[in-house]
Amino acid sequence: MSTFENTNGCKIIQKWMTDKGMSPFSFQIETWKKFGNGYSGMVVAPTGFGKTYSVFLAQIVDFLNHPDRYKKGLKMIWITPLRSLSKDIAKAMQEALNEIGMDWVVGVRNGDTDPKIRQQQVKNMPEILVVTPESLHLLLGQKNHVRFFSNLQSIVIDEWHELLGSKRGVMVELAISQIRKYVQKIKIWGITATIGNLDEALEVLIPYAIKKTKITAKKHKKIDIIPVFPDEVELLPWAGHLGHALTDKVVPIILNSKSTIIFTNTRSQSEMWYQLLLDTYPDFAGQIAIHHSSIDAHLRIWIEENLSNGKLKAVVSTSSLDLGIDFKPVDTVIQIGSAKGVARFLQRAGRSGHSPFETSKIYCVPTHSLELIEVAALKEAVKQKVIEPREPQVLCFDVLIQFLMTLAIGDGFYPNEVYERIKIVYAFQEITDEEWQNILDFLTVGGSVLKNYEEFHKVVILEDGLYKVLSRKIAMLHRMNMGVIVSDAMLKVKFISGGYIGMVEEYFITKLQKEGKFILAGRILEIVMIKDMTVYVRAAKGKAFTPSYLGGRLPLSSNLGYFLREKLSGALNPKVSEKELKFLHPLLINQEEKSHIPKDDEFLVEMIKNREGYHLFMYPFEGRLVHEVMSALIAYRISKLAPISFSMAMNDYGFELFTDKEIPLNEENLPQILTRENLMTDVISSINSAEMARRKFRDIAVIAGMVIQNFPGQQRTNKSLQSSAGLIFKVLDDYDPNHFLVKQAYTEVFNIQLQEQRLIEAFKRIEKSKIILKYSHTFTPLSFPIKVDSLRQSLSSEDLDARIARMVKQSKK
Repeated sequence: MSTFENTNGCKIIQKWMTDKGMSPFSFQIETWKKFGNGYSGMVVAPTGFGKTYSVFLAQIVDFLNHPDRYKKGLKMIWITPLRSLSKDIAKAMQEALNEIGMDWVVGVRNGDTDPKIRQQQVKNMPEILVVTPESLHLLLGQKNHVRFFSNLQSIVIDEWHELLGSKRGVMVELAISQIRKYVQKIKIWGITATIGNLDEALEVLIPYAIKKTKITAKKHKKIDIIPVFPDEVELLPWAGHLGHALTDKVVPIILNSKSTIIFTNTRSQSEMWYQLLLDTYPDFAGQIAIHHSSIDAHLRIWIEENLSNGKLKAVVSTSSLDLGIDFKPVDTVIQIGSAKGVARFLQRAGRSGHSPFETSKIYCVPTHSLELIEVAALKEAVKQKVIEPREPQVLCFDVLIQFLMTLAIGDGFYPNEVYERIKIVYAFQEITDEEWQNILDFLTVGGSVLKNYEEFHKVVILEDGLYKVLSRKIAMLHRMNMGVIVSDAMLKVKFISGGYIGMVEEYFITKLQKEGKFILAGRILEIVMIKDMTVYVRAAKGKAFTPSYLGGRLPLSSNLGYFLREKLSGALNPKVSEKELKFLHPLLINQEEKSHIPKDDEFLVEMIKNREGYHLFMYPFEGRLVHEVMSALIAYRISKLAPISFSMAMNDYGFELFTDKEIPLNEENLPQILTRENLMTDVISSINSAEMARRKFRDIAVIAGMVIQNFPGQQRTNKSLQSSAGLIFKVLDDYDPNHFLVKQAYTEVFNIQLQEQRLIEAFKRIEKSKIILKYSHTFTPLSFPIKVDSLRQSLSSEDLDARIARMVKQSKK
């Protein structure tokens, strides 16, 4: 036994764990040791391995070893990405502290915390505070906030992989920078599941010249990936209908498990599956629930508690239950449709068999047959341990402006001192002196273009050079609007008789008439009236719309796309062993006979002529977002050969261009249509990048405080926000096109929406591939689901079913 393990603190914790039937893992002891030696760092371990205990108990061990180093007050800040995690984490920590025999208090501070408790915390901070990034920034905006942090020992960022790559991650980086000003020797620790760029993740979190380490769990989680097969393979697959056929196979899985989470990718899909399961097995009433971010917080908490204590048999969920602490096991996880990425799949799989010694069991339920190839691809990616990176965001000036405003409403800031710290933060290492000066001008007078508008004069420069907000109204509005998640305006949904149900997006409700019916939280509701951002409803029966949400489209990751192309390439090899590919053999033969199955060094193009017109299909297997851009680009390049206008459709595998005119493509001119030459120039010509930037600017303007979203007692509509932001964008674009926030809008369009780097890599691959052009008079198994998706946008469900039946019949001729 090492000297460290003989220390008083380590012995006490080991005894406590032994009494609970646990023993520490080597990575946990290593974390305790490094923490005690003054290191910062990052703990990397799969879900269910006790990552939380590794860092939380490190603080406790250190205190038990050196109580003389600790003073009264806040000792640890624990940042979590989800409010719903906070309560569980705090409860688990408090139980541990009570059992160990310590009088420390664990507090929670976020948007759901009672205002009275928040006031108590300001007067007397608990020893450990669990916060979201937004709540931590609100603390930094308090007057004399230094007092909260003066005796702080550590700041811990839980689920760092979820925050990295988002503007909330940038908020965390800035908060750490500020707290380091008050406590130079503070320890910074991140907790993360495995991602593809761990070294970069550590550098983003801790860019400082201090002792730091990366501790990785040696053991790997065993995962059993079980595909759910339909009774027979459909030769022409299409998305969405297979679920109805497979509910009979999902019900027994739920019945044979103590507790199950059924993961879907969208809120609308979760509502649909909740109804399907109840319709298939009515005895589930009262035993299953639905969980997503638009449902009332009190109901969500009730669901989480009852899933944990075994009173609920199953929960149908979106990513709202992806994350979780290491004390809430479920037996089984079911994934509906594709998880779209390896990291997300592993995160969800890890929610079952929630200990290192158990095997995580995840059932994959395809929404159409082709998704079974994705199951084979996922198995290969997991086997090869290939996981996507999370790319950190940089130069988010809107977040920086919000942060500086937060400091200005508190004790104020001196620009030179803050600038020296900002330049160390990973997100702003490339910031220029000119950009910094422009930001300061923007805060004080609105910059050169907006200086004549009084509402943009927010920060006052005092005689000693301190930048401070003196207006109580400006400070109040800033506190009300702090945060970087700019969702489309959400409307509350309440019963006319009283009782809150949840939220729906404004754009969905505007499409419904009065007395229109929709589904929320598993209930069929009828609109009575809409007043002051609230939809008043009554319970109803009959057919109803499932709300669609603008954030619901997850793109296929590049890693999964790679393995998908690889599996498809060898799908007809007689030696193929994957049962998914064996099951799909009739479909794959159908594709090969009607067209071709592309090898991994080939690029397939299909041209189909039928009674409707002319269809061009291409299959990059790069995900919906990339295909959205590619389809516009290819349409633009074809229009230069002949004046043709197209309608477009796409899914994760490919895209369709449809027209009533003959498409002038052949084997000779296809390479120039698919060339990498002038790629981004043609992309800019093929899309309305100015319009995309204008829409992106809405979010930037809200985060930067140029457009106020929330006022006391009211929230502005999405239309109003877009209108105000659009007006400012036009003024800036016309009179100061190099304005730093306008440039940020264009940069975000290219990096995030257009996925510029991934697009370039896709065209590099296509350029090296052999182009296979095939002609047909009927839809192929690869083209059929894309065609059905395009029809779904314009047809009712009854008309769509009839149209699909007709298309299937035609294809058999």
